[in-house]
Amino acid sequence: MPKYALKIEYTGSQFFGWQSQIGLPTIQGEIEKALSCLDKSHPKLVAAGRTDAGVHALGQVAHVNLSKNWDPFRLSEAINFNLKPHPISIICAAEVEADWHARFSAINRYYIFKLIVRRAPLTHHKNLVWHIKHKLDLGLMQEGAAFLVGTHDFTTFRSTLCQAKSPIRTIDSIEINKINIPNGIEYQFFFKARSYLHNQIRSFVGTLERVGAKKWTPLEVSIALNAKSRPACGPVCTPNGLYLKEVIYSSDPFGH
Repeated sequence: MPKYALKIEYTGSQFFGWQSQIGLPTIQGEIEKALSCLDKSHPKLVAAGRTDAGVHALGQVAHVNLSKNWDPFRLSEAINFNLKPHPISIICAAEVEADWHARFSAINRYYIFKLIVRRAPLTHHKNLVWHIKHKLDLGLMQEGAAFLVGTHDFTTFRSTLCQAKSPIRTIDSIEINKINIPNGIEYQFFFKARSYLHNQIRSFVGTLERVGAKKWTPLEVSIALNAKSRPACGPVCTPNGLYLKEVIYSSDPFGH
């Protein structure tokens, strides 16, 4: 059976996450319904990462085995036609080798978290960013984030429901940018790592927001990390601002 990689973008606000759940709308479920209109074998998707409810994607990647050969462009067009009107889009498709795997072949995953500071309620960005009304100190957040880079036991910053066998992960980089926008300020948090724990990024951002608001000192991030205890974590922030930005492979299946 031919195997295809799909690059996918979506807004997650109206879905219960990526993974299929009986009786609930999910990203995987809607794409598999669209695929079933093209292939009666009811093909199943395997994703590079399972995003939670409310989380978005700019470059999710998944693979699927189909019962017949497709031109990749025609495949992406056909899936998109059957995805209407859901806010999900197959950006591109590519045929891949039988041993290629969307999850296990990935070498890095980039996430971005978007936060907007302004007094007025959001309209165009509603459900697409975390909205707060108080000022943040960029330098303090950057100082706190530095403690989270590297290889650590991240027990403090993972959900108690996390199913990973080990709390040890390596965070390659965390970058925080401040952008002046009309009537407010946008902060963008960039994360690079091979893999993440459940709720790890939202735990990071929620904690760093407390630092930026001067409710925590940067050193308290290090203290929380070294505590290796979930109650030591700051508040877990909303999923609205989180995006799976890009998945990196040693050989890009899409030829970019």
